[in-house]
Amino acid sequence: MSDHDQIQAVARAAALAGGAELRARYRDGDTEAEYGAHDVKAAADVAAESRMLPVVRGAFPDHAVFAEEAGEFAGDGPYRWIIDPLDGTNDFAAGLPTFASSVAVLRDGEPLVAAVHQPATGETYVARAGEGVRYDGDRVAAADARGAGGAEGDVAGATVAVIVGRDVPRDATLAAEADALRAALGDRVKRVLDSWAPTVHSGLLARGRLQGLVQFHPDEEEQAVTELLASEAGAAVRRDEDLYVAATDEATLAELWSTLEDADR
Repeated sequence: MSDHDQIQAVARAAALAGGAELRARYRDGDTEAEYGAHDVKAAADVAAESRMLPVVRGAFPDHAVFAEEAGEFAGDGPYRWIIDPLDGTNDFAAGLPTFASSVAVLRDGEPLVAAVHQPATGETYVARAGEGVRYDGDRVAAADARGAGGAEGDVAGATVAVIVGRDVPRDATLAAEADALRAALGDRVKRVLDSWAPTVHSGLLARGRLQGLVQFHPDEEEQAVTELLASEAGAAVRRDEDLYVAATDEATLAELWSTLEDADR
């Protein structure tokens, strides 16, 4: 087993470990949480991370790690792990099944591996640079199923997920820009999905169930996972500073990008 094979296996194992904790709490109705104006903190975040962190640290004690709850762990070498024990905390606390545990691994700052496990549905995604995306073990691609998107570039029937970082609602200027982006998309596509679980919706893009995905000032915990899933699934992507767009094909990307450029922001 190569180093990267082992990293991939450990990332998947960590995501599954966190997911097992979330699944048990979700089924028991344990959605205890603290609600703020712009965020939710669930007891399950800490509990899931306590299952995930030892898996990573035990296998690679010298690697740098950022865990959403525990913070930074210094390390040597080119690898850095990012652990998000509960992506979609709002959904989890509300009793909705759209949440996940996720792990990303960067090598020299570039995404190398991503693993996402959705415990309520038992779905797992694993992506690796240069190796594609696997969904429950099978290779998938963004163009596999066009769904309601219709022909390439025809976005009138498309569903597009919008992901904004946690700091966006706290900043009046950024919040207004995000609203303008959503409004522009809403006038052009069938449905704009305001994502509370970015890694879940990134998986849907990776297997063609969504036609587009927009990130605006995304959080680090989800950004590497989202962008690796998109690129390794063969999605068409484009970035301009803190705005990132992925789509099932180049024509759809061009239409979405043009729409966002015309947004009143």
